[in-house]
Amino acid sequence: MTQTVPVPQGLPMERDAGPFDPPREITRLREARPVSPMVFPDGHEGWLVTGYDEVRQMMADTRFSSRQDIGILHVPYETGMPAPTEPSPPMPGMFVAMDPPDHGRLRKRLTGAFTVKRMKQLEEHIVEITERQLDAMANLTPPIDLVKEFALPVPSLVICELLGVPYEDRESFQANSAQLMVRDQTLEEKMAAFIGMNTFLTELVTRKRETPGDDILSDLGRHEDLTIEELAGAAFLLLLAGHETTANMLALGTFALLEHPEQLAELRADAELLPGAVEELLRYLSVADIFFRYATEDLELGGETIPAGSTVIISLLAANRDPRRFENPDALDLHRNARGLLSFGHGIHQCLGQQLARIEMRAGFEGLLRRFPTLALAVPAEEVKLKTDMNIYGVHELPVTWTA
Repeated sequence: MTQTVPVPQGLPMERDAGPFDPPREITRLREARPVSPMVFPDGHEGWLVTGYDEVRQMMADTRFSSRQDIGILHVPYETGMPAPTEPSPPMPGMFVAMDPPDHGRLRKRLTGAFTVKRMKQLEEHIVEITERQLDAMANLTPPIDLVKEFALPVPSLVICELLGVPYEDRESFQANSAQLMVRDQTLEEKMAAFIGMNTFLTELVTRKRETPGDDILSDLGRHEDLTIEELAGAAFLLLLAGHETTANMLALGTFALLEHPEQLAELRADAELLPGAVEELLRYLSVADIFFRYATEDLELGGETIPAGSTVIISLLAANRDPRRFENPDALDLHRNARGLLSFGHGIHQCLGQQLARIEMRAGFEGLLRRFPTLALAVPAEEVKLKTDMNIYGVHELPVTWTA
């Protein structure tokens, strides 16, 4: 069967099955050949992994390296930048792009900051932040853009407070982080955003080390073995990941619920469905979808041999929609037990802030549905601008309305 499947030329990216579903070609590939060869735009013969079991196995195997400095990581889609001819230099502190033992040294410094216990203590405060933002939204005259007025401010406020980043600086870091998420851009555009963000965070962590406060970056700064460059890199990752993913989940999740009115009505009627609904939305939408790995040696995966030096692309969305793992996976079912979802990754790189994200989503969806019982799209669904051009999926804007 594997011989009859055409080898994709570049990563299939068109959302031709609907705004919430994987591209049809990705779904076809997963059914026929969950570990598939793929020809990259620069001619590299790499691999695309779409099956649940295969993605999980691969993410648990550190021989599939996360480093960007040991071999050339080829990009599976067209960008405005020249194709790399050598490995990327590592960014200090960016532990998501590290392997053991360097990865563990940095990550364990942060684990204490994101314990379930500490997140539970924060929960009340996150609800307060959410309610304040909902108050501000209620004072506006609809229609409004839910991204601008709710989905982006809530996680930005939370992560700023948690890290100790001044919220008044948000316009600058939000603009730079949004630019860094654009897939097709020039090297100059990307470097300008990177330098802007890095300069801001280097100055911030330097101040934190000199005059620490009660926040995560100050706590990190107390570790003398971490350099300013490592602190800035870790801050970069936490700030970027801490607001981009949750903001996209709140906006895209609201869009998905509005497009599934029966599910929405059930959630409004029964608040106890909320924790499970958040898990199901995480599985169903998988906003952080595409990840890269580098094969450090010849490796077997899903009955295929992946040669050393291959760039391997993972689709978490495809894996989370695998019928071998989840029954009727393309249906949004808020009663589903979505345990085992891969939206936060798997293995040593599993998302550090996943409990924080869950708390923000529970507070966000609960507050939004309670305060705005007549919330509705203000434009036809097909006019909602999708983030097919970005590295984290979502909507650019979500025009909504309600009756006072």
